[in-house]
Amino acid sequence: MVSYPEIEDKLMNLGEAVERFIKSGSQIALGGFTITRNPMAIAYEIARQNVRDLHLVCHSHGQALDVLIGAGCVSRLEIAYGGNGRYAPTCIRFKDAIRKGKILFEDYSNYQMSLRFLAGALGIPFIPTKSGLGSDLLRLEGFPAEIRKEKKVASKKFVISPNPFNGENDRVVLLPALNPDVALLHAQYVGEDGTVRIKGLSFVDIEQAKSADTVIVTCEEIVPRSFIRRDPDQNALPPFLVDAIVKVPYGAHPTACYGFYDYDPDHLNLYKKMANDDDDWQVYLHEWVYGVKSHEVYLEKVGADALQTIKANPTLGYAVGLDRK
Repeated sequence: MVSYPEIEDKLMNLGEAVERFIKSGSQIALGGFTITRNPMAIAYEIARQNVRDLHLVCHSHGQALDVLIGAGCVSRLEIAYGGNGRYAPTCIRFKDAIRKGKILFEDYSNYQMSLRFLAGALGIPFIPTKSGLGSDLLRLEGFPAEIRKEKKVASKKFVISPNPFNGENDRVVLLPALNPDVALLHAQYVGEDGTVRIKGLSFVDIEQAKSADTVIVTCEEIVPRSFIRRDPDQNALPPFLVDAIVKVPYGAHPTACYGFYDYDPDHLNLYKKMANDDDDWQVYLHEWVYGVKSHEVYLEKVGADALQTIKANPTLGYAVGLDRK
């Protein structure tokens, strides 16, 4: 058995990571985007451990967001967009929760949410932008006044201010920084020293991690120091920013992980069908979340043939010839 002494205190399984760092009421940032590199394995574990009253903050998201909302784990959400591409232009359980008033919801633009995480990463309390001027994003608010008194919630959605360098007639929007309790992200590689490497698009994962109090990284592989030192410009996060490391191959399934596997069209179509009906949704939860004791059992349930079908071409990074209908 391979040992990794430099990260021994950070290596743990999914259950340990959730139990130690994610509490009911936590503000959680989700890495990934729509159906790419979602931290699915840990999202399932959060649902299995019955964590409740989460406050999710995402620039845009998809499958993990929808599962957590549908499982009743989320009470508040700040986001620009939630969707699963062609399989759900708007995430199904997310849409249901908004329509039925099951969660509180505050919307920003994609760029605005990215800027808020950047402000948090930079350690500044707010960040100026022109984004949103003249739009309903600056007319409508989703959070009531009593929630804005809480520590991790901005006292105002935004402030419109004169540009101090250009006079009263030039206005800017001041957006509050985000500093979530925990950032969850799935990466391709973590080095034996704890360095994180994300291949392909990183979205806002790096800013989310730098802005958060705690960072949990699930990964496909733990690799030697010699590998992680090769092409150092591809490394995303240094070891000191990471609090927990969980090795979970296919930890983003049914979303894609560039270079390792594509998204799973069969499972996403199954999800789309079952998430659209309240009774079928409960069946899905019990079959694919609550009734699955571990990630290994989950992969057995998905099946070796299905995993082989979505395996990525090592040169192109995605599955060639995959039926995506």
